Amino acid sequence: MNPSPSGSVGPSRSLDRFVAHRRPTLEPSSPSSSSFHSNKDPKALSTEERLLRDPAASTDAFKSPSSSTVSTPKPKFPVISRRNRRSGGQGGASVLSFHRSPAGPNGDRQISVGTVWAVGGVAPVVAGIPDGRGRTLGSGTNARLYASTFANNKPMSKTAQETEQQEGRLAQALDLDRVSRVLEFRDRSLASGSKLPMVGKHDESNANPRTLWTGTEWISTRLDTKVKVPSPEPRTLPCAPFKVLDAPSLRDDFYCSILAYSPTCHTLAVGLGSLLYGWSELQGVRLLAQGDKHGPHLTSLAFSSAQGQKSILAFGRSDGSVTLMSLYEGSIPRFQLQQPSPIACIAWRPVIQLRNSRNPHTNQPPVRTEDLLVGDEVGNIYYYSVEWPEPWEIARDNWPGAITLLLRICVHTQQICGLAFNKDGGTFATGGNDNLCCLFEISKVLNGTKNVPNGPQDIISGADGIRRIYPWIGNGQTKELRSGSEVRKWVHGAAVKAIAFCPWRDGLLATGGGSNDKCIHFYHTSSGACLATISVAAQVTSLMWSTTRREICATFGFAQPDHPYRIAVFSWPECKQIAAIAWEGEHRALYAIPYPGGPNESRTSKEGGTGLSRTSKEGCIVVASSDESVKFHEVWSGSKKSISSSSGGPGLLGGSDILEGLEGIDKEGDVIH
Repeated sequence: MNPSPSGSVGPSRSLDRFVAHRRPTLEPSSPSSSSFHSNKDPKALSTEERLLRDPAASTDAFKSPSSSTVSTPKPKFPVISRRNRRSGGQGGASVLSFHRSPAGPNGDRQISVGTVWAVGGVAPVVAGIPDGRGRTLGSGTNARLYASTFANNKPMSKTAQETEQQEGRLAQALDLDRVSRVLEFRDRSLASGSKLPMVGKHDESNANPRTLWTGTEWISTRLDTKVKVPSPEPRTLPCAPFKVLDAPSLRDDFYCSILAYSPTCHTLAVGLGSLLYGWSELQGVRLLAQGDKHGPHLTSLAFSSAQGQKSILAFGRSDGSVTLMSLYEGSIPRFQLQQPSPIACIAWRPVIQLRNSRNPHTNQPPVRTEDLLVGDEVGNIYYYSVEWPEPWEIARDNWPGAITLLLRICVHTQQICGLAFNKDGGTFATGGNDNLCCLFEISKVLNGTKNVPNGPQDIISGADGIRRIYPWIGNGQTKELRSGSEVRKWVHGAAVKAIAFCPWRDGLLATGGGSNDKCIHFYHTSSGACLATISVAAQVTSLMWSTTRREICATFGFAQPDHPYRIAVFSWPECKQIAAIAWEGEHRALYAIPYPGGPNESRTSKEGGTGLSRTSKEGCIVVASSDESVKFHEVWSGSKKSISSSSGGPGLLGGSDILEGLEGIDKEGDVIH
């Protein structure tokens, strides 16, 4: 026995080290007793004492024990006893309990280190924050979370559809609420004699609310004090494509983008393995570029801007080569870039740029050039300037043009999956397999690179007439952008391949996540805020905005077993499902692009000329399917009258005609031109 130096035994010292020290209770009204007695026989312990021997025990037998097995140190501030926590259970009156700090080692009252107030027990653990409309906000964002109805809507057979329609007609004729399953008894005398308290506006529809089916969800007719946004009217789209092209050797690969359409020459380019084909409605199928069956395969295709009127097709391969050819000049390529890594994604800037000519034979004024983005499998993005002279200029100067590497962007750490420019070409977004989507501004990216001299590069002119260019990458003379040069950076749950800028709303960007994300995200590029998220329960492979409606079309890859839909249309900003197309089997939509004009039928006029029967306002999409086929689906069809009913609702500017007019949106009803 060693007495304490102060001559008294402190609370942390004991005469017998095998006997636990006594812990005085913090309850002022309770008698002076210990909450745990080690010298009592276990059979003599009361029920409460037995419970208090286990720190994780509770008087509620159905309460799950704490999952934490690591003992936490005793807090310096007083804690709430279990007795008070149990007395303030849910459904009972709130209990306020005040606890003083325990006395110090010398017996004097120590300075207060804080007090704890317990109101109604322990706060429940919630997974999200309700937004007041029956939905839940995700963690880390204040954007609205919308859940699609794909898992609940399964395609019905023809007999089931007829039965469902007949039941709906009977319910409407008999004025029955098909949702309510319980018969309610109402005393009409009491209902007519008593007056309900007026909470907002009260009428017959509010007194007898009903639930109606809108085609995509159940809605209630109960009036709300808040202003309601008219819901878009659902549409029925034909499930079968209007045209199917056989595509043997089409790779079943999420990371390949092997479709491209040129509105200038009205040609669809398709990459099938190592072969490149072109298809048009007037000329049919033709081979554009050959390749070895066991050689490098095509990974990405893209046509130059419609403003440039060149129809330059750039296609990348798995061996790191990027070939450029114009469909107006036959099937002989003009340039071939050799990159150090396999090509993953290609995109052209939608507008041309005036730059000083690289032609060493003439002193021309600034000429029209095209900008090309090339992303590889290691996460690098290369920005090229392409000068493409006309054939008569080549014959005059014997100079085929030039391709200049302006800069390299090293922000992503894994494969580049998606590249997209906005409508005016002022910004572009990049998506990678590192689950990031980055936004860049052209003015900041090209700062200091407008008048750079032609960087060192090896140019080899082959006997086939192709100029093979080997840029000297990493020589210290090429401008490089590292992490931090991006304007915005958004983190997703999976790879980001689907990226689409809204053509009629500046600053609106839509992105789609892969298999571990399964959502469509909408961002405001100016502020970086997430405006909304739609959970689609499937891998998002492509996103396409309508040019005539406030709607966006999405295609899906891997999905849940009960998710048969591969194409869906959603409204903005309501985020409602307008239409969906189901595919038979488990095939997935690998990649899709818009097909302006849709299915055209050549018509011969009285003068003998051949014209097209459709306009660009009728939208179709072309989808590469995993069953080695290319499907043409009509997504936006119908007259302008039906367009106004399906695209109603205010936009980001609250539906103001004045504000939307300042933003450059002309409205005819609700049609966006």
